[in-house]
Amino acid sequence: MTKTVLGIIGGSGVYQIDGLENAKWQAVKSPWGQPSDELLTGTYAGVDLVFLPRHGRGHIQTPTSINYRANIDALKRIGVTDVISVSACGSLREELPPGTFVMADQFIDRTFAREKSFFGPGFVAHVPMAHPVCPRLSGALTLAAREQKIDHSEGGTYICMEGPQFSTRAESFLYRSWDCSVIGMTAMPEAKLAREAELPYAIVGMVTDYDCWHDDHEHVTVEAVIKVMQQNAANARKLIQAVAPKLGPARSPSTCPDRPETVLDFALITAPDKRDPALTAKLDAVAGRVLRKG
Repeated sequence: MTKTVLGIIGGSGVYQIDGLENAKWQAVKSPWGQPSDELLTGTYAGVDLVFLPRHGRGHIQTPTSINYRANIDALKRIGVTDVISVSACGSLREELPPGTFVMADQFIDRTFAREKSFFGPGFVAHVPMAHPVCPRLSGALTLAAREQKIDHSEGGTYICMEGPQFSTRAESFLYRSWDCSVIGMTAMPEAKLAREAELPYAIVGMVTDYDCWHDDHEHVTVEAVIKVMQQNAANARKLIQAVAPKLGPARSPSTCPDRPETVLDFALITAPDKRDPALTAKLDAVAGRVLRKG
């Protein structure tokens, strides 16, 4: 039996869960640098959980300065089998008002200043990203949101911008014309790296505001956004508490067509005798399953 170890990447309000047993913070060293923070491990409803504050406790990392590679590597290294990302975002659709949880299933990556792969010169790999979100995880999140009576929407495209500034109105209208649902700053390259690490991934986009396209909401106050964020954090905790038992301690395989747990089987391009030894050594956790096979 494969055991579920559910990784949760999110803000400080997400990991303050009542009933988390044997909770302790652990430092995890990564060859890719320093993760955003220590990892909080514990058990809820018999399921092992690992929480990683994406921006670090106290929100000390910008969306660009986050070491996404170290974060995903640390989760893989500690034994995580599945990843749920909880991320604040803006709405690009009238029907997705503040407070809505969007279980996005597609991404558009507009970031440009981030390391996006564990692989590189000396060890080349290409993984499929046609289906970036695991339906099993996303479906469990949707069912949990429905049971907890959290306003939610299943499916949609999350466009990830570089930041830290928000969009211009011209950009916001452009993204609406692309049929994007929400806009945020952190899903990429997080989802790409999770795929390279063979970790099924799902995201909950927690809408805090309409982006600046909406004339009636263009001048939203910081106070209003903070109020929504506090409500979202409370709902995120309820969502995690509800989804953990649905996934259960006995893990089921991902239902994603891209087969994320074995995606590296046909992704490694560089011949074994040509691989950079230093880079190969850094991939011991991310690609350890295939590297051990030789």
